[in-house]
Amino acid sequence: MTAPGDNEIQEWIGTHTDITERKLAEDALQQAKAELEIKVQERTAELQKLNEELRNSNQELEQFAYVASHDLQEPLRAVTGYSQLLVEEYQERLDESAQEYLDYIIDGAKRMQQLIQDLLAYSRVGTRGRAFTSTDCNVVLSEVLSNLQMAIAESQAIITHDPLPNVLADKTQLVQLFQNLIGNAIKFRRKDVPPQIHISAVRQEKSMGVGEEDFTQHYVWLFSVQDNGIGIKSQYLERIFEIFRRLHTRREFPGTGIGLAICKKIVERHNGRIWAESQLRVGTTFYFTLHESVT
Repeated sequence: MTAPGDNEIQEWIGTHTDITERKLAEDALQQAKAELEIKVQERTAELQKLNEELRNSNQELEQFAYVASHDLQEPLRAVTGYSQLLVEEYQERLDESAQEYLDYIIDGAKRMQQLIQDLLAYSRVGTRGRAFTSTDCNVVLSEVLSNLQMAIAESQAIITHDPLPNVLADKTQLVQLFQNLIGNAIKFRRKDVPPQIHISAVRQEKSMGVGEEDFTQHYVWLFSVQDNGIGIKSQYLERIFEIFRRLHTRREFPGTGIGLAICKKIVERHNGRIWAESQLRVGTTFYFTLHESVT
């Protein structure tokens, strides 16, 4: 027996690995990716369709705004104008019933004009809004109080406020928001005491939504408009922001029931939220949030 040479194979060494599971996992991953891509494409198509529908809706709102501001108001002006001429020129010939009927006509036409104007304002919140800029809420409030000076004087309202911040907003809509809320506080006052209204703002850190990741801090301002008015029953606190929602008759309080709906639409356009807390015969506090202006 001879010793094996240096070039002869003495021993085979090998391993065996079953890659079936890994191959199945890779195939499953590829299939999942393909399905995800299909879902993304489908969702993208849905969003494009929704955006197109939104654009069409905005165009329809613009058309409505044009009709409301021109075609609908013109005949109402004629009704109001000619009715007032009848009263002025033929007042001595009109008996008490005729005078009463004309008063109803004039009042109805004026209320319809106000309704059209409010609907027009509501429709334009999203379509005619201006770009957001750094806005001093103290300046906004000063303008609002100037606009409401007659109502403030007649009601002997006492209006106070804390120092207010700068926010990122459409100033024109911010004026409208504050004016509607303060005007409501004056309107829905108690008869036994003059209205007292206080406006304040508190800075809060913005909570991130589910799935949101951001390593920078964001802040919002929580505003409050507090009054000592007649208050609102708790079951109506959610419904008061619905368009045309009225809790009182026109004889008790005038208006079209659109003001708070406009407030809600303005706040939502600013990516905020609005709500109210109230107690009957104690008062109501409206809260809303706006984003801090970053300097």
